[in-house]
Amino acid sequence: MGNEIAKLQEMIDQYDNLVFFGGAGVSTESGIPDFRSQDGLYNQKYDYPPETILSHTFFMRHPEEFYRFYQDKMLCDTAQPNAAHKKLAELEAAGKLKAVITQNIDNLHQMAGSKKVLELHGSVYRNYCMKCGKFHDFSYMKHAEGVPRCSCGGIIKPDVVLYEEGLDNDTINESVRAISEAQVLIIGGTSLAVYPAAGLIDYFRGEHLVVINKSSTPRDSFADLLIKEPIGQVFSRIKVKGE
Repeated sequence: MGNEIAKLQEMIDQYDNLVFFGGAGVSTESGIPDFRSQDGLYNQKYDYPPETILSHTFFMRHPEEFYRFYQDKMLCDTAQPNAAHKKLAELEAAGKLKAVITQNIDNLHQMAGSKKVLELHGSVYRNYCMKCGKFHDFSYMKHAEGVPRCSCGGIIKPDVVLYEEGLDNDTINESVRAISEAQVLIIGGTSLAVYPAAGLIDYFRGEHLVVINKSSTPRDSFADLLIKEPIGQVFSRIKVKGE
């Protein structure tokens, strides 16, 4: 992996407009299960498949079942940022990285210190009453019994994009702009199987495409640099000038 790391380091040193596009694999090294791996959520047994539970229709029809799964599996408050999260934050602070575009909803990039984080699928740290719009934090949702309700009586909904729901237009537009202006796009920890998020890669017109993922992706053949290693291990070996 040494030669590949050297090539990545060279790109990071040479360019000042890097954008990172990441998925669940960025957080698995922090102990958050992904959805599609052997140990992921899709391979665990529940009364309904996770894809069904995490749909808008299911949330509206069976909020009790939804929240049983959601509180058990989606609200992980013990995870800490890993080397990938931390290095990306350092690259942003150094003026190299212009944006983190993430499919994750776990807030780990922000915890590591990243400022420009575009959350395509929302965040479990934001929750709003469907009746009055009042904000409720992570702790409120984590410790609520049954279906979380607001003081007004309304059901609280996580600000996460469920199946059957559309992505936020402002977040999409910002992501498209960042990707289209980037000199180097680093794709990491994602199988690029979830659309429309994965389709944003089509807007890249820059110098170098980097793919860092343990399994194959549809973009491997287009990558100028392909690294099939855990992303935390890769970024732990990257140096930020000034360190």
